[in-house]
Amino acid sequence: QLQACGGGVVQAGDSLKLSCAASVRHFSDYDMGWFRQPSGKEREFVADVSRVGGTTYYANSVKGRFTISRDNAKNTVYLRMNSLKPDDTAVYYCGARYYLHSEYDYWGQGTQVTVSS
Repeated sequence: QLQACGGGVVQAGDSLKLSCAASVRHFSDYDMGWFRQPSGKEREFVADVSRVGGTTYYANSVKGRFTISRDNAKNTVYLRMNSLKPDDTAVYYCGARYYLHSEYDYWGQGTQVTVSS
């Protein structure tokens, strides 16, 4: 249902843009989020965006460096990551949550982001 891409190996200070294409019906009924899971750690929230894109939330660790956005015409959500740090190294997952639900309904397969110092 969700296909994430755009990860890679970069140096500290570089930028990356992740994309997540969704094949769910009525994409605009879903809030979309990005999460990440560093090796050996639990999955953690990164950012989310409301179904029409008007409201965004960020984890404190990425606020001011990452930007989440969506294009409902393309059924795609993005995560622009600037000023990357080694601590940002993780597998990044996108998720879709139907706007009436409290839990995420769909998850992408994950894309690896590695930031070297």
